[in-house]
Amino acid sequence: MVKIFQDVLRLLEQGESFVLATILANYGSTPRTAGSKMIIRWDGSIIGTIGGGLVEAKVIELAARVMTEGKALVKEFNLNKKITDKMDMICGGHLKILLDYMSAENVDLLEIYRSLGDAVTAGRRAVLISPVPDGEVDTSAGRQCLVVAERQPVGTFSPQPAEMDELLRVADSRYPQVVTLGDRSFLVEQISSYGTVYIFGAGHVSLQVARLAKTADFKVVVLDDRPEFANRERFPDADMTMVLPGLTADLGELGVDKDSYVVIVTRGHAHDRTVLALALRSKACYIGMIGSKTKRDAIYKALRNEGYDSAELALVHSPIGLSIGAQTPEEIAVSIVGELIKFRAERML
Repeated sequence: MVKIFQDVLRLLEQGESFVLATILANYGSTPRTAGSKMIIRWDGSIIGTIGGGLVEAKVIELAARVMTEGKALVKEFNLNKKITDKMDMICGGHLKILLDYMSAENVDLLEIYRSLGDAVTAGRRAVLISPVPDGEVDTSAGRQCLVVAERQPVGTFSPQPAEMDELLRVADSRYPQVVTLGDRSFLVEQISSYGTVYIFGAGHVSLQVARLAKTADFKVVVLDDRPEFANRERFPDADMTMVLPGLTADLGELGVDKDSYVVIVTRGHAHDRTVLALALRSKACYIGMIGSKTKRDAIYKALRNEGYDSAELALVHSPIGLSIGAQTPEEIAVSIVGELIKFRAERML
């Protein structure tokens, strides 16, 4: 989700207007969930997806009208069996989609998305609020309000004070939601980095984990004691790379907090043990370590002798990753990031 907002900012800064399509609600076995977004450009090309197939094609077609008129509207799609059979589709269900014209000439929109980018980088909680048009009636486009913790709201409109209080109160979900207050509805989206993955070790597995974790909206930090491995050239997808002599540091000073995921994939048992000992004294919500059960048990035994108790060690995910029979670095990365996604989703229930 964060990636699509980065694309919005990039296009606005380039002076390019476009249509932003957002799934407001979905029922049945539709291919994408509420909150999924897609950018439609003037030439009909897209960034992101709302599921492909018939609906996506219709939305792209409708976007041309939205761009020409400079409006916003809501369109409903009912994918009944007759339609899905005709289009050779498996998914059915019901979709409600907001199409909003984002004008590059609207300087307030540019301020919103610059402020949003700053908030995500700084790890601040941000809430984006957009009024939802009534049915398929065209309304003014680009009406949004951004509320960042400890900052004044910025935007092209502002809800009433009572409305704002209620919208911020319910903005506690990772996923966007439509909130109806009286006769008005609002799309409420809480936006953050959705957790930071600290990858200790910069080898082959780390390369794939960093790349995949970034696509899943994690912020990614890669750490190693070898500068020839932990660098931006080797990890272009990472938000940060750090060289730590001996892989020792106060993890709190590195930024590890309750929304941090520590992934231990160093090049040797001794380094794994060092990092695990540090991670167990941190506030990280998730700690995972690569390796066999034999290696894990040997490290656990050594740490128990140093005063760590079994209850602490029981919280470590080791061997790290979902059990899918992974063998290659790419497969192992899928296993690890899959477990991170599962853990994050369960935390947000």
